[in-house]
Amino acid sequence: MTVLRPGVPFPPPQPAPDVAAFAPPESAAPSARAPGQADADGRAMDREAVLTRLFDLHYPGLLRLAVLLGADDGEDIVSEAFCQLHRRWNRLRTPDAALPYLRSVVCNLTRMRLRHLQVVRKHIDQGADSVQSAESAALLRDDQRALVAALRHLSARQREALVLRYWLGLCESDIAASMGISQGAVKTHVARGMTTLTKLMQERR
Repeated sequence: MTVLRPGVPFPPPQPAPDVAAFAPPESAAPSARAPGQADADGRAMDREAVLTRLFDLHYPGLLRLAVLLGADDGEDIVSEAFCQLHRRWNRLRTPDAALPYLRSVVCNLTRMRLRHLQVVRKHIDQGADSVQSAESAALLRDDQRALVAALRHLSARQREALVLRYWLGLCESDIAASMGISQGAVKTHVARGMTTLTKLMQERR
């Protein structure tokens, strides 16, 4: 509080501070993100873009792979393969490893599915035919259905090796990576599987 004394003039009022002086300039850059946040967001966007492209380009082929391997629920298997890839994306060495990983998962899931069906079918009518979905059945022509029926008489490894080799056109190294076995084992499964398959198809004629 100002005390007035005789002969001392009243002090002039002080101007209020300019509030605009304390505001950041309009051209000021926004506050920086937390360290690593921009990189993390970028990787997430890249992952979603690659996954979308993989799905658009390779879903039909992966579904056909599952069906040829004998799966009766190929759509579920391929969908689960993409879910696993999404969860494990950061473990991939490079984005180029995504498609081989998907093939490997489809093979593994189909193999597990067939083992489960073998157990289930022991407790149900042996004459009952498994029912494939409309989408899976539409992928196969009559001659392909006969071939799939013959493939089901092969061992799981022989069936996988033949489908990956002759229907997907993969080289031995890619087949080995998809199946998780050596290239020598791939050659053995392909040779034995082709011998058995040829015999089965000849018997059907």
